[in-house]
Amino acid sequence: MSAAAPPVLWEPSPERIEQTMLWRFLQGHGFSSYDAAWRWSVAEPEAFWTAVSDFFAVGWDVRPDRFLADARMPGAVWCPGGRVSYAEHVFRDRDPDAVALHHASELRELGVMSWAQLAALSARIAAALRREGVVPGDRVVAYLPNIPEAVAALLACASIGAIWSSCSPDFGVSSVVDRFAQIEPTVLLAVDGYRYGGEDFDRRDVVTELQDAMPTLRRSVLLAYLDADATLAGTVGWDAWLADGESPTLSFTPLAFDHPLWVLYSSGTTGLPKAIVHGQGGILLEQLKQLGLHADARPGDRMLWFTTTGWMMWNFLIGAMLTGAEIVLYDGSPGTPDLNVLWELAARTRATTFGTSAAFLGSCRKAGLTPAADHDLTALRAVGSTGSPLSPESFEWVYDEVGSDLWLYSTSGGTDVCTAFVGGVPILPVHRGELQARALGCAVAAWDEDGRELVGGVGELVITQPMPSMPVFFWNDPSGRRLRESYFEMYPGVWRHGDWIEITPRGSAVIHGRSDATINRGGIRMGTAEIYRAVLAVDAVVDALVVDVPREGTEAWMPLFVVLRPGVALDDGLVEQLRAAIRSACSPRHVPDQVIAVAEVPRTLSGKVLEVPVKRILMGVAPEQAAARDALANPAALEPFVALARAGRASRRSRSGSRGPS
Repeated sequence: MSAAAPPVLWEPSPERIEQTMLWRFLQGHGFSSYDAAWRWSVAEPEAFWTAVSDFFAVGWDVRPDRFLADARMPGAVWCPGGRVSYAEHVFRDRDPDAVALHHASELRELGVMSWAQLAALSARIAAALRREGVVPGDRVVAYLPNIPEAVAALLACASIGAIWSSCSPDFGVSSVVDRFAQIEPTVLLAVDGYRYGGEDFDRRDVVTELQDAMPTLRRSVLLAYLDADATLAGTVGWDAWLADGESPTLSFTPLAFDHPLWVLYSSGTTGLPKAIVHGQGGILLEQLKQLGLHADARPGDRMLWFTTTGWMMWNFLIGAMLTGAEIVLYDGSPGTPDLNVLWELAARTRATTFGTSAAFLGSCRKAGLTPAADHDLTALRAVGSTGSPLSPESFEWVYDEVGSDLWLYSTSGGTDVCTAFVGGVPILPVHRGELQARALGCAVAAWDEDGRELVGGVGELVITQPMPSMPVFFWNDPSGRRLRESYFEMYPGVWRHGDWIEITPRGSAVIHGRSDATINRGGIRMGTAEIYRAVLAVDAVVDALVVDVPREGTEAWMPLFVVLRPGVALDDGLVEQLRAAIRSACSPRHVPDQVIAVAEVPRTLSGKVLEVPVKRILMGVAPEQAAARDALANPAALEPFVALARAGRASRRSRSGSRGPS
């Protein structure tokens, strides 16, 4: 249960509130409070989404008579008969000479691309795709980093109705094949390699393997990014592919509201990734709402969000362009030459929003960074955080070291909907350690096992009304069985997301970790996020992972794995400090049985901690069955857990009754 409200770290001034797009929207519909507007948005979803369309003046080729014709889940019917173009809205009413995006990487100096340049490149790519015979519904896949060519290619696909899908070039062969081969692509766009952390990675061998694994490809295009002279058999060079002696004009094909825009993928760490299809219209409406109202992006703003093309946050970042805001792309390591690289980029581009992961902000805090003192961040208005729950200590660090008058918003959502369920609201105060509120149009609740709503208690995160950006379908799931199993089995007709959430009496929220990684000790369940908050508050710890491993015939074994600051040793004093922190902040039942130091915590390519795969490995599941290594950002980080599982099995064979690895 929630105790007293945590302290308010920031509150917008009346002047700042009145400048927001959200306040204009609320005032236009007669609301003086956010809570009242949220309740209307979920009680009357059709009226709300119609209002979003009207507020942002969506340019329908055919405007639907109904915005929500059937609200049943799964299978909600949005905007039947409606026709629209996502790409057209990105380019609509733009000053050709104005900046569309800023871009930098470890291979390229900071540069800008105007709207005219972006439109011209998108037009050339669209023309080249048409020459390949690409038609609406064909799939174009991209093995490209976070660079302007990738943005232009996505918009080119959207403009002609081709379906886009991308993976970052740090993905390994099997991970890319597991994703792309499912959707049988026609064209592959790839780079020859990339630079990360000062090290060069040639990926031409990977591209060759991708070609061999995808027989549906009619064309493979190689962008010489790492080496300007790079070539590869079986591919055509990027410049040669685009060259046709003409300067085509970008045009837009109106498409059905639910026509696929792109395919995103689940993490794929424990099985074949789900190929999640989102529609042109659903993403358009959701991103206008989320980026325009909740992120408060508008013309003149510059949004920097550190991401890769293999994470939904890249697609989310593109959505900021719908509002007329400029976006900032970066391809490279956030820690090279040191953790200041992104803060320096924010300063040089005069970014108004700096978005990143909770892990990055925690690393900056632990490293003692002082961004405001070391960089000119006077243009910065907001800091966004996602990927995992942001610790209360990191909330305080942002206000102490980045800016005291910043709007800090922590968000939580999912690839499944390509947006946030809960997070930023620019007209509300920021409480230490909390997400500000549930997003408009997101009927979020915390439910217990019996489907009863909880307020002030931790429950399953559910969505009780449809959202337009929910999946149109999963690829190769014609009956919808896999989609139903993914979200609707526990509570029929209600979306269960798989997170523990607490909705406070004030309407704010706290995410308590994945519900499939719950720590259950003596019948008391606790989300891992609560344990991490306690552990990461200890200065010596920079990262952590905790699991609860069943043991036949005895109590479960609960080890805590910690990554320590350089030069710090895991001695008895530190172990006791960690146990005391958990005992105080969580409960005596959740004090770990063992504390073990590791070099790094295994994470997915999007930065999520691998709790369930590690638990399965420690339970004796073969590593190759527990986790697909190519889907990990740091596959070698699994080795200590594999070794620990082997040692545990050997120990149990030799010592009857052992509780776990020693």
